[in-house]
Order: sequence, then C-alpha cells, then structure tokens
Amino acid sequence: MSVLMIEAFYGGSHKQLVDLLHRELGGCVLYTLPAKKWPWRARTAALYFSQVVAPSPEYRILFASSVLNLAELAALRPDLGKLRKILYFHENQLVYPVRKCQERDFQFGYNQILSCLVADAVVFNSAFNMESFLASMGTFTKLIPDHRPEGLEDAIRPKCRVLHFPIRFPDVSREHDKGPELFFKTLLRLKEAGLTFHVSVLGETFSDVPDIFSEAKEALGSLVLHWGYLTSRDDYFRALCMADVVISTAKHEFFGVAMLEAVHCGCFPLCPKALVYPEIFPAEYLYSTPEQLFKRLRNFCRRPDIVRRHLYKGETVRFSWAALRGEFRSLLTTEPREDL
Repeated sequence: MSVLMIEAFYGGSHKQLVDLLHRELGGCVLYTLPAKKWPWRARTAALYFSQVVAPSPEYRILFASSVLNLAELAALRPDLGKLRKILYFHENQLVYPVRKCQERDFQFGYNQILSCLVADAVVFNSAFNMESFLASMGTFTKLIPDHRPEGLEDAIRPKCRVLHFPIRFPDVSREHDKGPELFFKTLLRLKEAGLTFHVSVLGETFSDVPDIFSEAKEALGSLVLHWGYLTSRDDYFRALCMADVVISTAKHEFFGVAMLEAVHCGCFPLCPKALVYPEIFPAEYLYSTPEQLFKRLRNFCRRPDIVRRHLYKGETVRFSWAALRGEFRSLLTTEPREDL
C-alpha cells in the first residue's frame, strides 16, 4: 500500500489508466470521483479528497491526474504533501480549445501550473502535450493584470518527462473538441456522391451533445452499423475489427487512445496533420484539409481493397502496456523517506 492514487475524473482514459496501474502494479490504494461535471471536479476535488482519504504511514507516493489541484491538497493535508507527488497530464488547460477566448476559465490553467510547482515529477502522455503546456505559460500568465510570476517554465521543465499512455491492446486477428461537424459533413458528402460505405460512431456520451450527432444519425440512416457507447470491451473491439478506416477530425488531441486501438485492430487511420498526430502516425496517414479527407475517403469507397490489403507502416507496440510497464513501475517505486 505504498502508492496513493487519486483520480478526480474517473472516466474515459483517466479511468483506463488508474485501473490498469491499480490492477497490474499492486500496492496501490485508489480514490476517485465520478466523471461528471468536469469544471466542478477541477475546482473542488482537492477539498473533498482531503476529507475522505484515510491517513496511512505506508503511503510513499501520491499519483494524480492534472484535474486535481495538487497544491490545494498538499496544503490541506500536510501528511500527503510530504509524499513524492507525481502529476500525470492527459490534457492541459493552457491550450485546451474553447469556442471563444472569453469562455476560457483562467483558474483551470492556473491550478495546473500551481500543481506542477508542488509536484516532484510531472508526466505527460505526449511530447505535444508537454511542449504546448510549457510554451504557453508565458502567454497565459500575461492575462494577469499586474505582478505577474516569472521563471515558471525554468522551475517546472526539469521535473517534466513524457511517458506515453499505456494501452492494453486486445489479442485480435485484425464533443466540440472532437470536430463532429467536419466528420459528419464529410460522410454526408460521400452519401450524396452515391458511394457505398457503413459507419460506426462509438464512444461515451456526456451531458452536452452537439445537435449534429442526432441530425447525422437520422440523415445517414441505414448506413449506420453502430452508434454510441458499447458497454462491453469485447463488443467494442469486435466493432473495430469490422471497420476498414478510422477517422479523427479532432480539434484537440493530446494522445488518442481510441485511434491507436482501432489501428491495432486493423483500421487505416486518417488524422489531421496537427496536434499530437504527427508524433504518433507516419505522414501518409495525415490530411491537411477537409477536401483532402473527403478525396481519400472517396477513393477508399471506390477501392476498398486499398485499405483492406494495407499493412500499417507505423507501430503500435511502443504504446502498449507490455512495452511501458517497466517505466511505470519505476515511476511508482521509490525508497522510503526518512521524514515520513
């Protein structure tokens, strides 16, 4: 019981990571909050956990995602503040897209900076995530009207490293931030062109679902094979194995677990030539414009044998739990401190 794991937003990739570490590494105690009302989790989770986490002399490491305000928790619980504190970034709020600049809540990004300052190690799931966070701190803090902090990047960068999200790949034989408008607009263009295809739209549904989803589902009609969240992981991977192409139209992505899972299951990936994707996928799987995406899909619809015979030219194994297990085990192992 040497590792205390705290996840303030226990859903999606956040849940997937801590469940994997908790199950595989042993010696971990996990505290969570449901994956609902993200802004309130970011604002208030530290106080909640300060009250519910039981004290223990056996804790040596505190592992938390960057949703948690680590600075607040360390101040409220000095016993936890003494632990080796590891902060894991699935995404960062300094560059997380909003529809309008005025909608960005300064406090969320500010909390992440404070958390980095009190953490002993800051871990990012991709180099894009890390560099975009560090490079944005100067511009971000200029929003402070006066008496701005200095030297933040110099203080935080030495603690930072990239450790890719570990995916437990199966054994197989083969929101506004995700850009659904472009995705569905492209599919409807294919339909209007009289091309034959089928589509599966998979994933969790949260409270704020753009209207385009229901409109597209009705417009696509019988072309839809699957729609929505599949509760069974086996059913989910079975659906991926049935597909030929996996598409991302994301306006933000700091890693892309679902894309890599689909590629592992035999899908040909098409991703924007931006964000984290050039770090993960070879150039031939990237598109620069919506028109390029449409033309490639049109070609695949006419010649499905192109993708069905294609052998993926990148690699997924380096993102697997098998490849990353040792690094995570090392990260979450430390010698007992004399002052605990």
